Amino acid sequence: MATRSSVLIQTLSLVALLALWQLAAMLADSRVLPPPLAVLEVLIAGFEDGEVPYHIGITLARVAASFVLAMAIGVAVGIVMGRSKGVDRFFDGWLVLFLNVPALVTIILCYVWFGLVEAAAIAAVAINKIPNVIVTVREGARSLNPDYQEMAQSFQLGRAKTLRHVVLPQLFPFIAAAARSGLALIWKIVLVVELLGRSNGVGFQLYTFFQLFDVTSIFAYTLAFVAVVQMIELAVLQPLEAKANRWRR
Repeated sequence: MATRSSVLIQTLSLVALLALWQLAAMLADSRVLPPPLAVLEVLIAGFEDGEVPYHIGITLARVAASFVLAMAIGVAVGIVMGRSKGVDRFFDGWLVLFLNVPALVTIILCYVWFGLVEAAAIAAVAINKIPNVIVTVREGARSLNPDYQEMAQSFQLGRAKTLRHVVLPQLFPFIAAAARSGLALIWKIVLVVELLGRSNGVGFQLYTFFQLFDVTSIFAYTLAFVAVVQMIELAVLQPLEAKANRWRR
């Protein structure tokens, strides 16, 4: 009953937003604020000619590559810093520095140093996300239950088995949190990377439409991209977070 009520409220909220959008478009009567139906027509046309799926697919591929790279490096470094006080003290200043470097600066430097290539784009996104992953995982590594560690040592599990069966299960909620917040950040950075130095992807398309003053197409690509992100959120991230919370309970 509660779920049905929640769905009803969300549906009414969406309808109210669309109605407000339609009303604002009618009052503005300007090409800078197109009505919902005009945006829908452009969106449908974009799917029919394959442009929208192509550019969204390119962006998703960059997101996936950057995400995997950032999580792999961030989790490894976070575990080491969380378990070793000496390493943590030595690299803590580095971590604070990278956390405060603007994403735009990292993107520009990667393009200047490595050129306008795909590797530079993916590296720029990953570098911006790695410090956030490290911070989250480091806190989890610091809070590991020492009793489990002692048990692993008494049974002589070895480093690999201890990591797999003792450390990673306890870190799973923190890794899940880092993954969810990481994707929320990576989506946005990838669009900026594409806008500045790629010739395809959603960010590139938005920049092209900006130059053409085509607000309707900007809205269409934005809605398509948001819909894809929301589907990933519902199908992957929320179940992952729920599983992490069940483990903690």
